[in-house]
Amino acid sequence: MTETQCTTIVRVRDLPLLADIGINPDEIGRRQPLVISVELTLNAGRVDGIGETVDYRRVAQAAEELALVHIPLIETFAQRLGDRCLAMGGVMHARISIDKPFAITRGMAGVEVCMGR
Repeated sequence: MTETQCTTIVRVRDLPLLADIGINPDEIGRRQPLVISVELTLNAGRVDGIGETVDYRRVAQAAEELALVHIPLIETFAQRLGDRCLAMGGVMHARISIDKPFAITRGMAGVEVCMGR
C-alpha cells in the first residue's frame, strides 16, 4: 500500500483594505486602497482540526493591523505580512500579492513577495 502525499495551502484572496501607504507627498496621511492575496503552504498533510492549520481570519487580521500604520512601500507591507504569516505555527512558505488600484493611471500596479523557511 502506498502512502498518499498531501500538501495543505491556506488562502486569503482579494482582501480589500484601506492602508496608510505611499512615498509621494500627496499619499502621506491619506489612506489608499490595497487588494491583498495570501497563500500559505503549511507543514501539515491531512488536517483534522483547527490546531493543525492556520485560521484564515488570523491572516486577514494581520493585514488589517499593518494597514493602520504608515508603511512607505507595498513591497515592505508584503514582507512584513509575510513575516507575520511565517510566525504562525506550521507555515513553511508565504506568497503575498498586493495590488494598489490607483497607483498608475491605467492598469493595476502591484507586487508579489515569496518567503519561506
